[in-house]
Formats: sequence, structure tokens, C-alpha cells
Amino acid sequence: MITNLINQSQDELWKLAVSIVIGGAALIVQYMIDFERRLASVERGQLFQSGDIREALAAHHREMKGMVQEKFQQVGDVTKLFSELERSGMGAEQVRRLVQSATLLGDQGPEIARAFARGEMDRLAVFVEDLATKVVSWPGDPNEQLVRLTGHATGSIDATSTFEDVAYWDTPDAQGYLQVQKYAIERRGVKVRRLFIVASTDDVNEKLLGIRHSQRKLGIETRVAVLSQLPPGVGLRGRRDFMIFDDELYFEMNSDVAGQEARSELNARRSRVTEQIAQFNQLWEASPPDLPSLP
Repeated sequence: MITNLINQSQDELWKLAVSIVIGGAALIVQYMIDFERRLASVERGQLFQSGDIREALAAHHREMKGMVQEKFQQVGDVTKLFSELERSGMGAEQVRRLVQSATLLGDQGPEIARAFARGEMDRLAVFVEDLATKVVSWPGDPNEQLVRLTGHATGSIDATSTFEDVAYWDTPDAQGYLQVQKYAIERRGVKVRRLFIVASTDDVNEKLLGIRHSQRKLGIETRVAVLSQLPPGVGLRGRRDFMIFDDELYFEMNSDVAGQEARSELNARRSRVTEQIAQFNQLWEASPPDLPSLP
């Protein structure tokens, strides 16, 4: 149709057709080259992107693997710790309760309560660490520690009470301490012996005898050691009161120069406990079970 409309000779039409064919071929070839370039660019982009994805996936895999290993290590450490607690007889259940309570407090409690709890947990950790070395000391009034130790005694309690302690037995703290000892005697069959130590017979008065009598009524065995009448070589070494719990723990109260209780010490070292057991038994045997009546 175009040929008929164009009134051209056959030779000119052939030239036109050839030009059109060559131009179209050139356009197609150019398009194909451009398409090839674009395809190559897309392939390179995909390669780069897939490389980035592979690297990101590899990094994520390494991170997740590290986290899983760390968590399994933590679980393993906790499991090992609780297993060791159960084997040691220290009671893993108490530790679980402590952890659960600390978690609840951390979620719900006020900041001052959390701070106080952290301080108490730190104090407890230090106390247990010191106790693991078999020697613990602390300042201040030892009555609370004595009550708690008495509450855990199962066999025996041997204690001294020097003439400086006479006023103590009239205090509310002393009455609470004696009630815990009475409970230990009646409920657990603990044998309690208390040795009152005085300097001379002038210190054996109605007050001391009344204290001794009231403690005997609680089931406590008592004797009075008069230092001036003890045999040679027998005596109290140092100005201190001490207690021995179950023949395994030695509790000592050291006084300062003013006679006030300055510091207490709990000692579980076998050599020290054995030494104090021997001293107590020596004083006990050298003291008569009964005293003559006062005039």
C-alpha cells in the first residue's frame, strides 16, 4: 500500500526499503545491547544483594549461636550451682525462695525497698563468705546471733557467764534468750550447761543464786566457778564470755576496756573449738555442783 501511494520508481523504493531495514536492525541491535547492559547490571546488583544477605544471615546466625551458647552456659552454671547446693545439704529450696522473692520485689516494690533488699543480700553474701572461712565477726549486741544459734543447736550448748553479766539476766533480751534455750531443751533434747564465773566468794550473793535457781527451773545445768578457789593451772583465759554449740561452733564475746560488749566472733575452726571445749570442761569439773547456803 505504501509502495502504491508513493509514486516512486522500483529502484528508489528498494533504496528506501533497505534504509528502513538497516535502520530498524540498528535500532534492534542497540536495544538488545542496552538490554544486555541493564540485565548485567541487575545481575551484579542481585549478586551484591545476595552477598549482603548471605553475610547478614551468617552474622545473625553467629549472633544467635553465641546467645544460645551463652544462655545454655548460664543454665548449666545455675544447674551446677543448685546441684552443688543440694549435695552440700545447704538447702536449694531456700535459695529458690530468695531468688523468687527478689524477682517479685524487683518487679513490684518501691525503689527504697529494692535498695534495702540489695544491701541485705550483699550483707548476707559477705556473712556466708566469711563463714565459709570458718571465722565470722561483727560489732554490737550479740543477743540476736545467740538466739538464732540456739534455735539451730541439736546436741549441746556450753556457756560461761562472768560476774559482769549479772545485770544482763534481768533484761528482756535475756528472757527471750532463755525461752529459746528452754524450747531447745524440751523440744529437741539439747543439753544446756551454764557456768557462772566470779572472782571471789564475795561475788556469790543472793542475786547470783537467784539467777542460777531460775535457770535450773528451765532445765539448764548450772555451776558457779570461783576463780580464787580454783586449783592451780585452772582458770578463765581472758576477760570474755564464750559459748560452744554442738561441740562444733565456738562463739566468743570480747569486751572493751570499759567492760562493754564491743565485738563478737563465731569460729568453726576445729583447733579453736577443741581448745575451748577443753577449757570449759576443765572449769566445769573444778566447780562444785552445789554451793553452801548463804548466811
